[in-house]
Amino acid sequence: MKIKSTEIVDTFAEAFKMWASRIIITAQTSDWALAAARSMTGFATSVIGCKCEAGIERQITADSSPDKRPGVSVLLFAMDSESLGKRLVERIGQCVMTCPTTACYNGLQSEHSVVVGGQLRYFGDGFQISKKLNDRRYWRIPVMDGEFLVDEKFNVQAAVGGGNILLLGKDMNTTLRAVKAAVKAMREVEGIILPFPDGVVRSGSKIGSKYKALIASTNDAYCPTLRAVRQDTSLAADVNCVLEIVIDGLDEAAVREAMRRGLYAAAKPGIRQITAGNYGGDLGQFKIDLHSLVDGQ
Repeated sequence: MKIKSTEIVDTFAEAFKMWASRIIITAQTSDWALAAARSMTGFATSVIGCKCEAGIERQITADSSPDKRPGVSVLLFAMDSESLGKRLVERIGQCVMTCPTTACYNGLQSEHSVVVGGQLRYFGDGFQISKKLNDRRYWRIPVMDGEFLVDEKFNVQAAVGGGNILLLGKDMNTTLRAVKAAVKAMREVEGIILPFPDGVVRSGSKIGSKYKALIASTNDAYCPTLRAVRQDTSLAADVNCVLEIVIDGLDEAAVREAMRRGLYAAAKPGIRQITAGNYGGDLGQFKIDLHSLVDGQ
């Protein structure tokens, strides 16, 4: 199957059950809201090494934010709700409360919640004040520019992590142009993030390693420099660059739609194939078949 001249490999992306939360950060200006969001989503590319995965979902205009100030929506993912709660307390406390003029609100409707502001309130050293509006409790924590307003609880929900596509291109520049186009198209989908730098990862991994201490190592079947020494390489002779996009979403439908848009946007001249990473279907709970994403299939 092809989209234009690009072959869509008959395979599937293997994704996993995760837990997610949406955090709404507002500030006096959009620049300060973005500063807090960038800080909060730093070092959050993979649960393998970062304990969570996070990214900016979208910017929010003042007329649609909780306090009528410009804001940013952030999604944060972890493997379970307890771990997610810990990451929320750490990152909101260290990256949002520290940023001038910010406030922080729960952005999800869900049956499950974790206490965040209810823990951060102790930073107020007894001077913190709670306020309840429409069965929703907020904490006002005194800080040096005024006060930090934060929801007591943040809702969390079951989610999907690890959707992915791999672009196999003839050279670096061609593949970079295609992957940027795919990232741009994917980011138009609500409810997803692309946790790696500008949405792209070059160091794709496989399960396991020759070194016992490592649980993951380089995906050598897709490394062009190893093609000559690997009999089971996955690369044709004219493929010299592989880049991957990983997608986390609030539900499978959002991940599928992002992958679908990415396929079409990335199918450019010089992209020989688009495939996906999986583990034979033995680990992930979601199997997203690439051919099922192509229109008319």
